[in-house]
Amino acid sequence: MAGGSDSTGARTKVTYHIGGWGNPYEGGGFPGKGVTTFALSSNRQSPFRGFLSKGLFNTFRRSRNQFLYVVPPFVAAYFTMQWAIERNEYLNSKAGRAELEEE
Repeated sequence: MAGGSDSTGARTKVTYHIGGWGNPYEGGGFPGKGVTTFALSSNRQSPFRGFLSKGLFNTFRRSRNQFLYVVPPFVAAYFTMQWAIERNEYLNSKAGRAELEEE
């Protein structure tokens, strides 16, 4: 209003800018309701604790359990590719072209 004070006595809702694409940390706003963040101090972190005693054996155990899921498809793909390469070389040879012309 012209020349009046800013206080109109109306209730105003305080809002916070959430940030671009809903990033709560970009615009200085607060994180959304129900969002929980966890932190661990740097002096409590021990990323290589138990690496040699547990990590190597665990990696071996997990790899061994996946062996039959990974190796047979690769073996089948290898032999299929070898067959296709040999067949392609034969069909592009003089004998292979002669066989195709007869049919």
